[in-house]
Amino acid sequence: PEAWQRTQLTSMWDGLAMLETSPAPGCEDWAVCSDAVNLLETLIKQGEVEDTQGLLSDAITALAQAGTRHKAGQTLRLSGPGMQAVRAVLEDYAAVMAVLPARVMIRCHRLTERRIRDILQGKRMAHDVQVLAM
Repeated sequence: PEAWQRTQLTSMWDGLAMLETSPAPGCEDWAVCSDAVNLLETLIKQGEVEDTQGLLSDAITALAQAGTRHKAGQTLRLSGPGMQAVRAVLEDYAAVMAVLPARVMIRCHRLTERRIRDILQGKRMAHDVQVLAM
């Protein structure tokens, strides 16, 4: 439903804005951006969309680096190119969410949740970059 889309996207955009401008962005800001990246990754793996510009990998790397810096005691921040990559992923996610059927998005959420749960239980796949418990 449109209201759900608006709520989710607002949360994700607010999270990115906090990572870009807040003096002390929180882990929840990082997490909602990671959610967008993980959800788009699922859609790509399921063949629903394509990553024609290759920015998904850049966004994954940027979020992992920001999390690593945060765990080392630094402010939770994205690099300039990282901000651009995450912003592009959020734009792509918003665009595909607007056109894909609800059943595809529900399946995407379920598959993504299952994958994250598996990763947290130690069942990682070769392409998993890094999982951060913050």
